[in-house]
Order: sequence, then structure tokens, then C-alpha cells
Amino acid sequence: MKFEGIYTPVITPFHDDHSIHDDGYRLVIERQLALGIHGIVIGGTTGENYALTREERIWQFTFANEVIDKRVPWIAGVNDIRTETVCEYAVAAHDAGADAILLAVPPYSCPTGKELAQHALAVEKAAKLPVMLYNYPGRSGAEMDEDFLLRVSRHTGFVAIKESSGDINRLHLLAREFPHLQLCCGADDQALEFFAWGARAWVCAAANFLAPETIALYKACVVEDNFELGRRIMKAMLPLMTVLERGGKFIQCVKYACELDGIPGGPARLPMRPMKKELKRAFREALENTRTTVAHLLN
Repeated sequence: MKFEGIYTPVITPFHDDHSIHDDGYRLVIERQLALGIHGIVIGGTTGENYALTREERIWQFTFANEVIDKRVPWIAGVNDIRTETVCEYAVAAHDAGADAILLAVPPYSCPTGKELAQHALAVEKAAKLPVMLYNYPGRSGAEMDEDFLLRVSRHTGFVAIKESSGDINRLHLLAREFPHLQLCCGADDQALEFFAWGARAWVCAAANFLAPETIALYKACVVEDNFELGRRIMKAMLPLMTVLERGGKFIQCVKYACELDGIPGGPARLPMRPMKKELKRAFREALENTRTTVAHLLN
């Protein structure tokens, strides 16, 4: 499987009582498709998978598959703490119709490279689907190190890696030593660097509310090889990315931006708490500036 373009890890909209907003969820997905997004991630951390029940996570796969209806490929986020549970989600994703799975390090366990490889191989065997690895040590507590990558990259089921460490040296390592793994941007503020090093896909949480702008950056760098325009677009995005990444309310900001566009987001589930007015104002201003500047660059 080849990953090309922008893949949006969609939010899970909730009612005020924190139950899933079914109609809102359909609208979230349909809007992404209407904006020309290239693929969708269902059940990722941007979708608050850590706060969903087992039944809700499996329901999401089936519901999303019906809505997407093969119009774009979709990837199922299957991560959890226990290997057995991750395998269960992987099977559910396969049965629901997913095109691939997104697999991270089980949080808190901090496995060795060999232990993590055994975990990943068990999940890949259960899923019978292409695997996009997901390296985010800041959230999981452990890195997909070279030992792990050497072990799993011998198996054809592991086809890509979403790199979210923020460490530019990791980007260089992957591009140099593991070219057979498709490189996928997982750090929104480093998209330009990923494209410069050959990445052709970007799993982008900001695309929930910034789809046209992220698609424009992808087209400039990957399709048109116009890195001069790409640098200008990225420069316009960086202040917004700073507020998003450093405000301490990542998922709340994403949902708030969706609400500003008339797309149901609702509250984040516990333990996340609401945004304060000051952060809302700063984020709203940064969003407006980014959209205005990018629109100017493209006209």
C-alpha cells in the first residue's frame, strides 16, 4: 500500500453529556471528503481513543467504513496497553474494512526493541493488513529504536512509519537507513522538512480544520516540487502550530477550531478540561492569520 497526501486523524465529536454525536461524526468525515483529503485515520489519539470504551472503538470502525464507502483509504488506530487487546482491535479493523492499521508503542510498558517487535509482529499477524508504525516516545514512553526497526522491517507487512518524535535526527535516520519504510510526517511543525527528505504523506491533526492549507503545502512540495512556495506556506502555519502544540490543550484546540467552522466537536472527555478564554482568543487569531496569509499566497 502506498500512502500519498494528507491523512486526517479525525476528531470524535461528543454531545455535552460526552456521548458520541453520531450525526456530527458523519459530518466530520463528510467534510473531510468534500475538502479533498486523501485519507482518514479512525480511532487515533486525536479521536480520543484513550477515552473511549471498547465497544465505542469497534463501533467507530464499522460506522466510519460505511460513511467513507471506499472513497478514500482509511487507517484504523488500534493502540492500547495489552498486546491481546491491540490484536482484538486489529481484527475488528480488518473485519470492518480498514485499509491499514496505525500501530504505536503500548503506553507505559517501555518495552525493549525485541519485546516491541514481538508485540508488533503479533498484531500484524492478527490484522492481516498493512501496518503504519507510529513513533511518538513523548506519549508512549519508549521509542521505536533501530533494533526494533531492523527486526520488523524484514517483514513486508510493515510498510510505513509515522514519525512524531520531533527529533530531526530521527528523520535523517529513517530516510538514510530505512528507505523501504514509507516516511510519513507525524510532526505538524516539521512537515516541510519531511517533504524535503522524501515523505509523500502527512498524518495531520490540524487538517481537521486546516485541510485546504495542508493540502496546498503537500501539493507545493510533493506534487509541484515548489519548495519556495512550500516555505512560505509553512512560515504562515508555524505561529498557529506553536499555539496548537504548546498551549497544553491540543485536542481542545482542534475541536474548538472545528466548532468555529460549524462542525460539531463538543467537549473533550476527561481527564481533559476546557480551554480558557485567553487560549481561545490566541488560537482564533493565529488561525485567522494563517488562513488569510495562505489564501494570499495561493492567489
